[in-house]
Amino acid sequence: MADSMMMLLSGLRSLMSSHSPPLDALVVPSEDYHQSEYVSARDKRREFVSGFTGSAGLAVVTMNDARLWTDGRYFLQATQQLTDQWKLMRMGIDSTVDAWMAENLPKEANIGVDPWCVSVDTAQRWQSAFAPKLQKLVQTSSNLIDQVWKNQPPAETNPAVIHPLEFSGRSVGDKLKDLRQNLISKNAHGIVITALDEVAWLYNIRGSDVSYSPVVHAFAIVKSYLEQNGINVREYGAVSSDVALLASCQLDSSSTGATSTEKSNNDRIWIDPNSCCYAIYSKLNPDKVHAQQSPLALPKALKNPVELEGLKNAHIRDGAAVVQYLVWLDNQMREIYGASGYFLDGEGVKKEKHPERKLTEVTVSDKLEAFRASKEHFRGLSFPTISSVGSNAAIIHYSPQAETCAELDADKIYLFDSGAQYLDGTTDITRTVHFGKPSAHEKTCYTAVLKGHIALGEARFPNGTNGHALDILSRIPLWKYGLDYRHGTGHGIGSYLNVHEGPHLISFRPRNVPLQATMTVTDEPGYYEDGNFGIRLENVLIINEANTNFNFGDKGYLSFEHITWAPYQKKLIDLTLLAPEEINWLNSYHSKCKNILAPYMNESEMTWLKKATEPVSA
Repeated sequence: MADSMMMLLSGLRSLMSSHSPPLDALVVPSEDYHQSEYVSARDKRREFVSGFTGSAGLAVVTMNDARLWTDGRYFLQATQQLTDQWKLMRMGIDSTVDAWMAENLPKEANIGVDPWCVSVDTAQRWQSAFAPKLQKLVQTSSNLIDQVWKNQPPAETNPAVIHPLEFSGRSVGDKLKDLRQNLISKNAHGIVITALDEVAWLYNIRGSDVSYSPVVHAFAIVKSYLEQNGINVREYGAVSSDVALLASCQLDSSSTGATSTEKSNNDRIWIDPNSCCYAIYSKLNPDKVHAQQSPLALPKALKNPVELEGLKNAHIRDGAAVVQYLVWLDNQMREIYGASGYFLDGEGVKKEKHPERKLTEVTVSDKLEAFRASKEHFRGLSFPTISSVGSNAAIIHYSPQAETCAELDADKIYLFDSGAQYLDGTTDITRTVHFGKPSAHEKTCYTAVLKGHIALGEARFPNGTNGHALDILSRIPLWKYGLDYRHGTGHGIGSYLNVHEGPHLISFRPRNVPLQATMTVTDEPGYYEDGNFGIRLENVLIINEANTNFNFGDKGYLSFEHITWAPYQKKLIDLTLLAPEEINWLNSYHSKCKNILAPYMNESEMTWLKKATEPVSA
C-alpha cells in the first residue's frame, strides 16, 4: 500500500508541475459539486488520494508533503489508515488548513483546487489568508485527481421519483410560491439552488444517486417571476452556461413574460455561500450577488404536520427492528459464546469457538439491516452502520469492513449507531450494550452519558435559544469525572432525506441558528476511551412549544419530545448515580417504549421487551 501511495502522489505531483500555472499545492476536499457530506463513489476523491475513508476531511498535497485535516470524530481512524507519506492535522488542535498553507507555502505560491468542489465561503476565506504573501488560489480547469484515478467509478444517473403529497405534506407550488416571495423581498432576480437535499425537498422528488441519501444529482434555478412553461428540465452539465445567462437576465427571457423594468429592479442573484461551489459563483457578477443562507434551509428543517407524523411512525417501526435485533443478538451471544447475556450481570460460560458460527461486526449489522428491511416503507439505510466492538467503539465513526472487522466478544462493550430511510421519515439511533460483566468504570461512564442524554432531552428553554447554549447540558455529568467527547451533541434529521440536516445543531461549535418548534434534532452524548471502549446513546427529538407556569419576557418556551424507542441496558447503569427524577424519567420512557412497540413484537420478543423495560429503583 505504501508503494502504491508513493506512485499515486508522484503522478499527482507531476500533473501539478505541468499545470498552467505550475501548482505549489493542491487542495482535495471531501465534497462534491454540491458540497454534500455523503458523496457518490465517483466523488470520493479525497478518500482515493489519502486512503482515509471518513466522511469529513480535507487533503493538501505539496511537492514534498501530504497532509490530511479531519475533526475529532476521526482522529483515531485517520491515525490507523494514513500511510507514512501522510501527516494527520487535527482540527481544533493543529493549525487550520488555510493558516498552514499561508505560513508554509512560499510567497506567490499557486494553490490549486477544483472550483466545483469548494464552497464560495471557503474559497474566499482561503483567499484572505493567502493575500499577505501574494499567494493565489488557482481554479484548475479539470480535476487532477480524476486524471490519476484509473478505475474511477462512473457517474450515477438513476431515475428521479416523485415523493407523493401523502409523505411530503406540501405541494411544489406552495413551496415555490413561498420561495419567490423570499426572492422578491431581497430584490433577487433568481436563486441558484445547489444543495441536493434542497432540490429534492423543493420539487418533492427523491432518487438514489448518492448512497444512503435519497437525492438526485441536480441543480435548480428559480426566478422571482413565474415561468409561462412552469418547470423546465435541463441537462446537468448546462448549469454553468445557464447561470451565466441568469446573471445577464437572458435565461429563457423570451418565455417569461417579464418586462425589462421588472428585471432591472430585481437584478441580484441569491446563492448560499456554504453550499454554492466557487465555479458557479465565478459565473456571476460579485456586485449583484446576494450571499446568504439558502431560504430553503429553514423551511425544510421546520417539519409540517404530515412530516412529523411520518417521522414518528417511521421511528416506531425502526425501534421495533432494533428491539428485534437485540433479542436475536442476545440469544446468539448466549448460544454461541456462552455469554451471560443482556440481562445477567455476571461471567458467562466460555464455549469452544466454531468458526462457521462466529458473529462479526459486519454479519450482525447485516442482520440489523434485514430486520429493518422487513418494515413498511423501508428504502435503505440512512448511513453506513457503525457496528463496533471493544476498542473499535472508541473510533467515533468506525466503519467495519468484512475482511478486517472484529468478532463479537462477550467481555467487551458493543456500540451500534444506525438508521434507515423510510418513505415517511429518516431514522438515526445509537445504543451501547454489554453481554458479559461490565466493569465498574464502564458502568460509571455509561451512566454519565445517560445522565447527559436525559438532561438535554428534559431541557426547557426560551425561544431564540441556539443549540450551542444547550450543548453543555449533555457534558456536565461527564465533566464531573474529567471526561468529554469530541463531537457535537445533536443534528437535525431529514424527512426521507439526509440523516444530517441543518441549519441548526447542538454543539460546542457556535452556530447562531435558534432552535424552533417542529424542528428535529438528535440527542447523542458519548464517551470514548482509546484502545478500550466507546459509549454513545442517541435518540431523535422533536422540538415542541412548552407549557410553562410563567412566560418571562413573553418569549414563549420550548421543550423536547423523544420519538426514538428502544430500551437502555439497565445492567450498564449504576443506579446509585441517578437522581430520583432521572430514575422516574427512565421508568417512564421504558413504559412508553414497551407499550408503543408491543404491536410489532411476537410472544418471545414481547417477553424480552417486558424484562428490558421493567421499572428500576435506586
